[in-house]
Amino acid sequence: MIRVLVADDHPVIHEGLKKMFKKVHGIRVTGEASTGEEVLNEIERNDYDLVLLDISMPDKSGLEVLKELKRKRPDLQVLILSIHGEEQYAIRALKAGAAGYLTKKSVQDELIKAVQKISQGGKYITSSLAEKMASYLDKMCRKLPHEILSEREFQVMCLIAKGKTRKEIAEELSISVDTISTYRARILEKMKMKRTVELTNYANKIHLID
Repeated sequence: MIRVLVADDHPVIHEGLKKMFKKVHGIRVTGEASTGEEVLNEIERNDYDLVLLDISMPDKSGLEVLKELKRKRPDLQVLILSIHGEEQYAIRALKAGAAGYLTKKSVQDELIKAVQKISQGGKYITSSLAEKMASYLDKMCRKLPHEILSEREFQVMCLIAKGKTRKEIAEELSISVDTISTYRARILEKMKMKRTVELTNYANKIHLID
């Protein structure tokens, strides 16, 4: 039996996944978490074979949670299931230790196949992601400006590029408006830019935002 921990802050996702896996032999959702802290507590208390982890968690980013999971339980397999497109987070997630990355638009059969393959120690990526990874490897020697950002800086940059105000970003990430201003200044400095519009144009140009 593949024991799955579902980590997502939307109850409808939890219910949908539980119903779906009930129909599949050998896979069961045996635990649920709605925040990053709950995920980390769950893996301390119970045994799981795989974590289905969302990128957008209310208290900390899914990538931060992923790194903590791999530090505490290196053997635990993690499949990212996110609303965000592959362009935004997939390669970063795989580099951080994820065994696969799927969007929430993925069909049920693909998700089931991914869980089965990953639980056996394999990796799962879509054909479109495989192409993106090949392109990424070609560009490794020419690091893109956003790739020098920390995970939190990258998260803030994407929200800024989407046109969100400092107040909106602060509320979404549960940090102060002043901290957002500090992040913005640091991001512009690292990426050698002067204005927010440059960040937005850059993010759109290389498809970092949906």
